[in-house]
Amino acid sequence: MKSRSIAALGLAFVLLLPMSAVAQEIEKTIDQQVSEIFSTVFGPFVSFIFYSVPIAGVSFPLIVGWLIICSIVLTVKMGFIQFSGLKHSVNLIRGVYSRPEDAGEVSHFQALATALSGTVGLGNIAGVAVAVSLGGPGATFWMIVAGIFGMVAKFTECTLGVKYRNEYPDGRVSGGPMYYLSKGLEKQGRAGLGKVLAVLFAIMCIFGSLGGGNMFQGNQAHQMIAGTFGIFTETGWLFGLILAVIVGAVIIGGIKSIARVTEKIVPLMAVIYVGTALIILFANFTDIPAAFGIIMKGAFAPDAVGGGIIGVLIQGLKRASFSNEAGIGSAAIAHSAVRTKEPLTEGYVALLEPLIDTVIICTMTALVIVITGAYANVEGLGGVALTASAFQSVFPWFGVVLAIAVVLFAFSTMISWSYYGLKCWTYLFGEGQVAELIYKFIFCVFVVIGASVSLGPVIDFSDAAIFAMSIANVLGLYLLMGEVREDLSDYQSRLQSGEIKRYK
Repeated sequence: MKSRSIAALGLAFVLLLPMSAVAQEIEKTIDQQVSEIFSTVFGPFVSFIFYSVPIAGVSFPLIVGWLIICSIVLTVKMGFIQFSGLKHSVNLIRGVYSRPEDAGEVSHFQALATALSGTVGLGNIAGVAVAVSLGGPGATFWMIVAGIFGMVAKFTECTLGVKYRNEYPDGRVSGGPMYYLSKGLEKQGRAGLGKVLAVLFAIMCIFGSLGGGNMFQGNQAHQMIAGTFGIFTETGWLFGLILAVIVGAVIIGGIKSIARVTEKIVPLMAVIYVGTALIILFANFTDIPAAFGIIMKGAFAPDAVGGGIIGVLIQGLKRASFSNEAGIGSAAIAHSAVRTKEPLTEGYVALLEPLIDTVIICTMTALVIVITGAYANVEGLGGVALTASAFQSVFPWFGVVLAIAVVLFAFSTMISWSYYGLKCWTYLFGEGQVAELIYKFIFCVFVVIGASVSLGPVIDFSDAAIFAMSIANVLGLYLLMGEVREDLSDYQSRLQSGEIKRYK
């Protein structure tokens, strides 16, 4: 345990080293130093992960194809479970089959809320707008298609997450791709490959948690607050410090504390953001069929914006992958903490994530953009600005609502990714309190850093690290999908026979 703590301190030093270099060159600004360091050290890595090929004049990252093809293969293998299993998914969320004495730390709903809080966010607000601005409204259709297929990737990885999790005497659990890659492949006689993939996944997840799951979120939250309310405009570090204290207060309590917060924040986010979208859609109810018509026409139009049918398809697939993270493996870490003795139950619950995240919320955002006509005036607008323009055309005060929503999205994403990073950290360095506190301290430091600097290449690296997680995870899903199929057949037969009992 002592050697693991020393190793944890060593990695902590490596993670914080770039920031110490900043202080050595006072003549350069912090943001310039951070950008230069990350560009030089990690630029080749970013280029490798997002290596793209031109298709119909559009640059298509191969990593996105890696994720989409996996989702399609798994959908066929699992018998299109995203359609036949929806009713059972809802019953599990309602607690119909839950037993309090089962091993685990959180309920099905809390696990779902924690995982959703890590994916529902700026990808839904800004990502849809980016897809529409680059590929036209038709990109929304392909986002929906990708979200539907992504449901089975979530089903498979979250089932494996629970099946191969570690359960400890004090009631705590640890699970996720690093465990089912190492333990699952070892059972197949591939112990060496499983260990390599597990370590690769864990390292990339730690970097992803500090970057895309932390710094990017804090940076965007600061920009929205500063731009909307005119506060903390020159003191991003102070905003970051306040946010770090709040985040630290939550993550110190572990997954139970995180789950209690996310199960309240996620519904609140839905009320604020989705509620406003629903008001706009209901007020323009008669325009919804025409909006869907524009979306469908744009999805298959040879002369569509962004490179014709292929260009629109690529934009939709890219944004869906960024939005719901199906195949990345992150959600499996959150779902592994659920109270259940049946791994398949959490697979069913996980089906709902891409449905809620991509199929429902992203579609609503796209409909608002189309109905308000904002999609026809995208020049000079992109991301959050385009979405805000669409909403503000109906409700001028929506800028304030959006600012609050972005902060909540950022906060919930940060606390969820802190848990993902922590579990990968403890997988590498052990479950000791010293190792855990080191990671949590580093995470809070990076909250302040993220709100203080202009990120640039730092975020490019962060996104690359998150998507690099899929290299190991998807390979593992291919190798382990056969046993998930067998477990699914067994579970369904026991469910039909009444062996699996309802408790409500």
